[in-house]
Amino acid sequence: MNDVSVSKRQLWYNAFRGFYRKELPIEQLDPISRWLYASRSIILVISAQAAIIAGLLAVRSGPVSWLYFFLLLIGLVVAHAISNLSNDYFGFHRGHDTPDSPRMRYTLHPLASNMMDAASLKRGIWLLIAVGVLISVFFTVVRGPVAAIFAAPGLGILYWYDGAPRDLKSIGFGELATLVVWGPLMIGGGYFCLTGELSLPAFLASIPYGLGVMSILVGKHIDQMEFDVTQKQRTLPIVLGEKRARLFNQISIFLMYFVVLVLVFLRYVTPFALLVFLNFPRGWKAMGVFSSPRPDSPPDGYIGWPLWYHRFSLVHNKRFGWLFILGLALGAVYSFVV
Repeated sequence: MNDVSVSKRQLWYNAFRGFYRKELPIEQLDPISRWLYASRSIILVISAQAAIIAGLLAVRSGPVSWLYFFLLLIGLVVAHAISNLSNDYFGFHRGHDTPDSPRMRYTLHPLASNMMDAASLKRGIWLLIAVGVLISVFFTVVRGPVAAIFAAPGLGILYWYDGAPRDLKSIGFGELATLVVWGPLMIGGGYFCLTGELSLPAFLASIPYGLGVMSILVGKHIDQMEFDVTQKQRTLPIVLGEKRARLFNQISIFLMYFVVLVLVFLRYVTPFALLVFLNFPRGWKAMGVFSSPRPDSPPDGYIGWPLWYHRFSLVHNKRFGWLFILGLALGAVYSFVV
């Protein structure tokens, strides 16, 4: 096995781990690596987690088709990748992703960093859209029009978030849209695609994870408030003001755990879901970080600056998600055994 192939595999692996990386040898990136870094694969894990949560909730109601789960997983990750790529495409062409922008400072940009040309990026986005539409059509055929009712708002929000002339980011609704998408639409809608049934417990069980994903975006938009103001973006932190936005995220993180308690009390999930509280010290640390303004400069060795609040929220939500998944998995096994 030669050194080049090993190097490529390491690049692929690194695209999914750690945090965003700025210093990468672009000339050494193979086509797969370029697309992995362009789509910001590090954060695509949150959509994979949403699909797994939907699958584990569905398992408790009966057998689940592995084909249906695989298609759901691919569909949700593809939708997220489309969002990331289109965000960079429209941000670049609208002049928001300038050399001094936060987006250009924390990691490579597919266009501004010359990883690929605009035509290639557009072709990639349209290819992913085709995959997403085909999966949506499949579930509409096998589950009926209700599946389309879940898919249509998701695709609409995808476009409206940054593609529409008056996008969600500019009117303070982009962050709330992530709660809806990664909560009820992905998890609640995913549950329906896997089971063919609507479930109030599944919709309610989607809320903690949706709150966590929303906290990631709120944190990111607090980090880039000063720049967004110059670009006439009215993100939620700009609408609320920095101090209230930080409080908003503290409340969101707290509610993630509180809602899990309520779900267990209502018996919508088993007590195994309380495993998420193993992550509460990290949640408490994240809430503590949000209690203070961002430092003027990054600590030594810090990766991803100027993102600060975003990083704490992302790390917290990833671990919350895996523990929630573990709790749901143990609950599913327990229900089969008992």
